Amino acid sequence: MAITAHLDLTLKTEVLGTAPDVLRETLADTRAFDGCLGVDVLVERENPTHVLVVERWASMEQDAAYRAWRATEEGASGLGALLAAPPTLTHFETSFEA
Repeated sequence: MAITAHLDLTLKTEVLGTAPDVLRETLADTRAFDGCLGVDVLVERENPTHVLVVERWASMEQDAAYRAWRATEEGASGLGALLAAPPTLTHFETSFEA
């Protein structure tokens, strides 16, 4: 079953100028990972340090494989240096059709 992952980020104010490039590079690898169905980046209008990364995955197993890869030296990104607080990751699945 496809799932949606929300990665809620709080960026440091001083990195707002460079954050788009780091996110673009990081998310290119995410989009290329097996099972990734798409990624969107949402920035709060009133607070540009608040970013929500919305990832769609073919399965929870593929999402888990991606998270495990990101925890390796090969999969590490520069995203951590941008953060003012630890990220929050929440997984959602469609439970009914509206």
